Amino acid sequence: MISRSALLSISFGLASLLVAASANAAQVRREADITNLRLGERILVDDGSCPAGQIKEISGAKLGPTGVVRARKCVARKR
Repeated sequence: MISRSALLSISFGLASLLVAASANAAQVRREADITNLRLGERILVDDGSCPAGQIKEISGAKLGPTGVVRARKCVARKR
């Protein structure tokens, strides 16, 4: 049987891995290329719709009645 502290440590480790994985956003050329967006996932879209030096970020903002609701904003490009 696994102790409670070991279970908490394992859970924290898995959560850390998920956060680290979602921190590295994927990049696509068109928003239509995003098929299955997960809650909390962030994808960069390089479609030229944002001002110079910025790129569009699509994120799975919340869970709605029809699935994950997308949020869109322009963010600074990381070099």
